[in-house]
Amino acid sequence: MTLTDRAVEMVKTAMQRENRGAEYALRVGVVGGGCSGFSYTMSFDKEQKADDRVVEVDGVRVLVDAASLEYLAGTTLDFVSGLHGSGFKFVNPKAERTCGCGSSFSA
Repeated sequence: MTLTDRAVEMVKTAMQRENRGAEYALRVGVVGGGCSGFSYTMSFDKEQKADDRVVEVDGVRVLVDAASLEYLAGTTLDFVSGLHGSGFKFVNPKAERTCGCGSSFSA
């Protein structure tokens, strides 16, 4: 799992806005559901679990649980802006199909 420079910048901005200190990490995961089968999840978490994979990118710690890791391996998290709004975008090479909004996928 990697993050683009823009994604790192926006995660740091969100952490500041939500008063999340250095003890917090970005938790990224996958859950069943969504219009394509799986949905991405993102939250701030200060509890690292025993099975978490931890990656640090420019001062942002990213936690991915073992079950989600198989679906997120090789994924890049980006932040995009456009006419339809802005937000985080997952670029996942394992996704066989994604929904129109980009928040769910099938693998």
